[in-house]
Amino acid sequence: MVTKQGSGTADDADLRRADSLAREIFSDVANKWALLIIDVLAGRTLRFSELRDEVEGISHKMLTQNLRMLERNGLVERTVHPTVPPRVDYALTGPGLALRGTVDAMCDWTHQHITHIEQSRNRFDT
Repeated sequence: MVTKQGSGTADDADLRRADSLAREIFSDVANKWALLIIDVLAGRTLRFSELRDEVEGISHKMLTQNLRMLERNGLVERTVHPTVPPRVDYALTGPGLALRGTVDAMCDWTHQHITHIEQSRNRFDT
């Protein structure tokens, strides 16, 4: 990410805009609910109630807020079927699936370094 002021060129402005957007998206998706929703939706389509059942502990309000945020950022697609009552499905978009790959890599990193992390925490906390 770009953090210093550039020379004021159009390329610098584009980098600053991309950097700002990246920070905003990181802020949005770097919460436990968003990451769990992304994980649960991996490669499948679910209804709201199915998502709520699979994301343990999430409230109706938090699921709604996070789904809206993920949809706003283009990571989740919401499909409303014209039935009575209406049926709404949620699925990851291509970028959402790509983000899941990043989340998986972070989880893999955690698994690889769990012993070191736990030892460090134990030393710090005592």
